[in-house]
Amino acid sequence: MNSTLTFKELESQVAGGSIDTVLVCFVDMQGRLMGKRFHGGHFVGGAWEETHCCNYLLATDLEMGTPDGYASTSWERGYGDYVMKPDLSTLRLVPWLEGTALVLCDVLDHHTHAEVPHSPRAMLKRQVARVRALGFEPMMATELEFFLFEKGFDEIRKGGFQDLTPISGYNEDYHILQTTKEEHVMRPIRNHLWEAGLPIECTKGEAETGQEELNIKYAPAMDTAEYHSIAKHAIKEIAWQQGHAATFLPKWHHDKVGSSSHVHQSLWADGKPAFHDSDDALGMSDLMKSYMAGLLKYAPDYTYFMAPYINSYKRFMKGTFAPTRIIWSVDNRTAGYRLCGEGSKAIRVECRIPGSDMNPYLAMAGMLAAGLAGIEEGLELQPATVGDVYQGDTGLIPGDLGAARTALHGSDMLRAAMGDDVVDHYARAAEVEIEEFARVVTDWEVARGFERA
Repeated sequence: MNSTLTFKELESQVAGGSIDTVLVCFVDMQGRLMGKRFHGGHFVGGAWEETHCCNYLLATDLEMGTPDGYASTSWERGYGDYVMKPDLSTLRLVPWLEGTALVLCDVLDHHTHAEVPHSPRAMLKRQVARVRALGFEPMMATELEFFLFEKGFDEIRKGGFQDLTPISGYNEDYHILQTTKEEHVMRPIRNHLWEAGLPIECTKGEAETGQEELNIKYAPAMDTAEYHSIAKHAIKEIAWQQGHAATFLPKWHHDKVGSSSHVHQSLWADGKPAFHDSDDALGMSDLMKSYMAGLLKYAPDYTYFMAPYINSYKRFMKGTFAPTRIIWSVDNRTAGYRLCGEGSKAIRVECRIPGSDMNPYLAMAGMLAAGLAGIEEGLELQPATVGDVYQGDTGLIPGDLGAARTALHGSDMLRAAMGDDVVDHYARAAEVEIEEFARVVTDWEVARGFERA
């Protein structure tokens, strides 16, 4: 696996002509890469220091609309600039694009040069710093689930998103024969990402027609969020190059299983797992128990960061391996929180609530804030639930985006951890999504009531 590029290596490759384009990007509220394509010569000649973008880019919806109600920017305030400050430690090749490198940026206030607090990278940085102040390093890994389709993005869009045929015709969970048929997409995904410096572990078929999963090795939290964001972007581009569409929509059809993005997490100290205690029956340290208790207590508060859209909540259904309850259990895939690696140094908690549409920076920041609250409050972890966790009606995950927005807006814990402005900003983002959906007449409504109403 190649490491990230040093600036000197970039200069050399630009001079030699092997790199002519540098993608200068930041991660927006939706988890997408936004930015500019620089000529390599101009980037190494000075643009590596900073560039600019419109500050509406951290106050849009999925359609890139400019809804009102944000305190940070508006038509009244004129939509000024943010500074994009390249973090040269993130420089890497983009092997699936010819002659191209990529660098991620911090987003700064144009006047003060302070980080914009509601930018996703700044939000995760703040929580990581809080963990490090206690002497720990947060280690995390995310799983990327997505669907591949026979047709490409443009053809599907021009057809009104009606003729959606997955790339396979049957459940391909761990299925080698079916996934062989998809290697023209999945093999370049694995190899290109590995060459770009991402510690790719494997891909596999998931539990539905045309559903795939990419696994990336655990890493420090900031690296994990970076890997996730780059991989998600690459999957879409590489699928497009091969004439297919890849979607991270959590629930693209009501008869199909949804796509998740489970988050594995633990805290380490001095290079060793601080969640492990060999004297405990399950191998859990007291630190881990308090951290997990915080995850559970405050799960409704940060659910928005794990499930940010109307569609996100269609995934939470019994019998689909998507959770419905805020419960922890030992190696149990029906629970919202699964204890993995019990009795070993690999012990960790897997949060199974996030969908494939999550922004990893936001979801991981919310989890770290909740876990830290559990440690600071000295919370005690209740005993694990056993059996089919779907059987029960207590501790339910917020049932829709409105409920998650209410929990986010009213969270004293998140306001203390992230700031009032940040919480209010994302509460408004949830409102925008709800308002947009409320005004649309769906195909379901027309088909159901056109004649019979």
